[in-house]
Amino acid sequence: MERLEFNIDINASKQKVWNVLWNDTTYPQWTAVFTEGSRAESDWKEGSKVLFLDGKGDGLVSKIETLDENNTMVFKHLGEMSKGVEKPSDAKSMEWEGATESYFLKEADGVTSLEVELFGTEEHKTYFESMFPKALDVVKQLAEQS
Repeated sequence: MERLEFNIDINASKQKVWNVLWNDTTYPQWTAVFTEGSRAESDWKEGSKVLFLDGKGDGLVSKIETLDENNTMVFKHLGEMSKGVEKPSDAKSMEWEGATESYFLKEADGVTSLEVELFGTEEHKTYFESMFPKALDVVKQLAEQS
């Protein structure tokens, strides 16, 4: 698997950045960069499942591996969703199952450094290198608005 890392400095507290990342109102705004209609369904507790879905119910099934509020969120991707139903594993999904997506927030002097670390397939590398910086720019805009 390929390791990708993205960083951005945001002129806001890490609590505000955390809220932008994971609340039901702003999550769809910054993830629209990847696909319109994005949403996440979860109880947001460590060990719980998260469904990352688009407007058609397609997306990923993941597990919250680590949750340290306002500091760290780590997802382990388990499989795919199709039209709201979890799909059985196949050869293609097995290539990336178990990949992680991690978010780390550190604050100093009112500036939060957000680092995102992904492990994924070579096939997705170019896509994420293009899209993640755009998504993080939206996070920055939302967090710095007020």
